[in-house]
Parts: sequence; C-alpha cells; structure tokens
Amino acid sequence: MPDPAPDLPPSWSEAIGLYLRDLEAASAAAKTVSAYRRDLTELAVWAGANDLTPVTVGYRELRRYVAGLSARGKAPATVARKLAAIRGLYAFMLRVEMDSQNPADLISAPKRESKLPQVLTVRQMESLLAGGGSGTPLELRDKAMLELAYSCGLRSEEVITVRTDSIDFDDETINVIGKGSKQRLLPVGEPARQAVEAYLAKGRPSLVDDPAEKALFLSRNGRRLSPSDVTRRLAIRVREAASTGGVSPHALRHSFATHLLEGGADLRTIQELLGHSSISTTQVYTHLDSARLRDAYSGSHPRA
Repeated sequence: MPDPAPDLPPSWSEAIGLYLRDLEAASAAAKTVSAYRRDLTELAVWAGANDLTPVTVGYRELRRYVAGLSARGKAPATVARKLAAIRGLYAFMLRVEMDSQNPADLISAPKRESKLPQVLTVRQMESLLAGGGSGTPLELRDKAMLELAYSCGLRSEEVITVRTDSIDFDDETINVIGKGSKQRLLPVGEPARQAVEAYLAKGRPSLVDDPAEKALFLSRNGRRLSPSDVTRRLAIRVREAASTGGVSPHALRHSFATHLLEGGADLRTIQELLGHSSISTTQVYTHLDSARLRDAYSGSHPRA
C-alpha cells in the first residue's frame, strides 16, 4: 500500500494514507496514486510548518498555498493536478466524516493554455508505417507494435501490456486493459493483424528467453517493454521515415481518433474505442476537425 512520507505530522499521515488506499481500492492508476502521494505530501509539509492539521486548513489557507505554487513558477497544469489531489483528499474526508467541509471546492485552478493534440495526416501515417527495414526480429516487432497502436488507438501503457493471447485472430479483435484496469474489446485492422502474425512467426521466437513470458512485445533481452522503450522506438522510426518530427506514441492515438472522425465515425463510437470515461474528453477531436476545416476554408475561399 502506498503511504506518505513517514516524517509527516500524524494527522496528515493518517488522512493521506487512508485516501491513497481508497484510491487503490477504486482501481486508480498507479501513476495517479504516486502523483497524488507526492502532491499531498508537499501540502502536508507546508501545513505542518504552519501548525495546520487537515481539519484546520480552510479556504483562505488553501488559497494562499495554491497562490504560492504559482508564485514559485509551477506550470498551470501542475497546479491544477495538485489542486485535484487536494480536492480528492477532502472529498474523501467528507465522505468518511473525517471533516465537515471541502475547503478546496471554491478554489479555481489556474487557466491552462489550450493545446490541441498533435495529429499526423493519413499520408504521414502511411510513411511512418511503410518503413521497417529488412525484417529482423526487432524490426518486425516495431512494425507490429506501431501498426497495432495506430489500428486500435492504444496508449503506450496499453501497448506494453498486450499479451500473446490478447488477440483473437479469427475474430480480428484484441482485449485491451486500459486505465483503472478497465477492459475493452477492440477491432484489429488487417495490416495490424498481418504485422503481428509476422512478428509472432519470425520475430518473437528469437527474442523470447522465458517460455512463461506472456507479453507480446519483448526487448532484445526478452523482457517486457516499458513505455519509454515504445517512445524511443517510435522516435527511431520517425527519423527513418523522415515524415515529421517530435511525434509521441500518443500522437498515434490522436491520429487514430481524428482519422475516424474524418471518416464519419460518431463521437460515442470513438469514445468507446478510446476507453474514455467521459464524452467531454473525446470532444477535443471535434476541435481538431474544426481547426482542419478552418484551415481549408482560409486557404481556399476567396473571401476568407
């Protein structure tokens, strides 16, 4: 179980520890739990230095704390995440009757700059996926990995958790474990299916070291890949394709969703395929499509 730093004041250590355990019980992502632990430990250290316990922290104190974060140069997105952790802690304390208020409810997060996600054009995607070299085990792996990520809109964390038994080749579907251990069944496109089959036949047998290893994508040493491995391999393929720069694995996911939208898929379908819990998260792709339409209008209409 994740616990805050042991040298925190007892009242803070108890409250934060119970909240983190509650997050884990609700199947929160490990990265979220870890980030919230750091954020709340930072708050507890500040509060302890000011002789404040969880129940004596009020709106004014939290507003001063959040303002201090911004004054120290913390990015708006970072401050917003820390405030989300604090809101979550107090919502939990309110629910279990450890406190009678949520002092963070009235505090607004700093306005974040709106950035649309990076999306590759269909031609750029074709260029990226067309490469792959002469067919060594690692090249076959990378080809299968990128084809599958784009075909199914997978996060890098989802790519590395795909198992050898995750794909049903007869039904052309894949069982994916997403955030919060939620599972979803996705269709697999023909190029991705062929790439995975080629990798399983001619690539993975040369990489696997432990016959009990079930991870589909393996390193040259036979271990399961990490998200950073996926990022690094994508960077190499981008340089080889020379189609575009600065592409992240998430850009494949954004491209997947945007190309579906451009092809006529509705938002609810895209939401289900991406595994978004809220349709509002998926609606960013309507902004992308709107931006594309505005660019086309500006470049072609005589009175634009």
